[in-house]
Amino acid sequence: MKTPTTLIHDAHHRLHRLRWRPRRLFAALSMLAILGTAGCNRQAGPPAGFPPQTAQVGVLTLAPQRIVETAELSGRLSSQKVSDVRPQVSGIILKRLFVEGSDVKAGQVLYQIDPATYQAAYDQARGTLEKARATLASAKTKADRYTDLVKINAVSKQDYDDAVAAVREDAADVTADEASLESARVNLEYTRVRAPISGRIGASTVTEGALVTSDQTTALATIQAFDQMYLDVTRPSTEWLKLRKAFASGRLKKTGSDSAVVTLVMEDGTEYAHPGALQFSGVTVDATTGSVTLRSTFPNPERELLPGMFVRASLEEGENDNAILVPQMAVTRASDGKASIYVVDASGKAQQATVVADNAFGDQWIVTSGLHAGDRVIVSGLQSEHAGAPVKVVADTSQTGSNAPSDASAASAAPAVSAQR
Repeated sequence: MKTPTTLIHDAHHRLHRLRWRPRRLFAALSMLAILGTAGCNRQAGPPAGFPPQTAQVGVLTLAPQRIVETAELSGRLSSQKVSDVRPQVSGIILKRLFVEGSDVKAGQVLYQIDPATYQAAYDQARGTLEKARATLASAKTKADRYTDLVKINAVSKQDYDDAVAAVREDAADVTADEASLESARVNLEYTRVRAPISGRIGASTVTEGALVTSDQTTALATIQAFDQMYLDVTRPSTEWLKLRKAFASGRLKKTGSDSAVVTLVMEDGTEYAHPGALQFSGVTVDATTGSVTLRSTFPNPERELLPGMFVRASLEEGENDNAILVPQMAVTRASDGKASIYVVDASGKAQQATVVADNAFGDQWIVTSGLHAGDRVIVSGLQSEHAGAPVKVVADTSQTGSNAPSDASAASAAPAVSAQR
């Protein structure tokens, strides 16, 4: 390690060497000064006395629009009619008389159960009834004869009363035997298991030779009607309340149709050709999910819709005659979901306005608060804008109010997440 004396000696030696190189030292110092000045010039703003450049923006002048607001909900389709085929009597399956997966008609025979024992019971009941009818006929003849004889005191009054009572008793036996015969006929008919509804039948759960019982819980097959389909969807009760308030305030009104029109979007993204109708809405709120159920019906003539298929439904909510629409790109959202937008005020300055834009209409937001007709919304040149900055409008597009409802769909949006509810 060098001592302090050695360090001082080395410093004097370096200074002595620099005295012989003054030109190099001066050149180095000059270069450092130039570089420092250039760096300061790069960091400094524009020279004093020059105002900042005015931003050029494009605006959209707002005008009320007439639209039909809709909500997009998802769910699974179900058949309008579903029937399980079950036996009404017990016995051995002799034949299966349908093709699995085919269309069947109501009343068509699907299975044949061995009818032997039921045929015998029917024949026995018919014989019993015929005997009862013969006994009744004999009793009536005797009672008629006694009616004439009692008038001339040829028979006693007691014998006449007994004959009349016998007729009534035999008539009651005939009625009971007729009921027994009908029961036997019904059981014999039940050996032919028929389709309760028209529709498409699924796979059979039994084959020929299987024993079935009248009280079994397993269905022989299931038939589903495809001509009409149900779609049950759920909607939060909070949104239901918002919709009711929109109608109460007059912001929305009922559409011209008697029932709300519902359109379907299939799993592959295509729109179903046949619109449906809202059939009813639930009258109670589910305690677990806090939602209400909406049921719609759809025609299915081409059998394109299948039970269990997942679809999205666009449900008409109502008409809005004075909707304020702004492009989605003009709206910015904070981390808490609040929406804001820049407008050009009367003095030509950009001002930030807080708006309520929870529902989407195509590629636009429906603004329900914060904007009015005639406001100029900045739709381009937003990169350098801040509240109070002067702007120059270079493009002004004016909206044209519509007097006819638009065919586009307006799906509700979750703030700062999605444009659809």
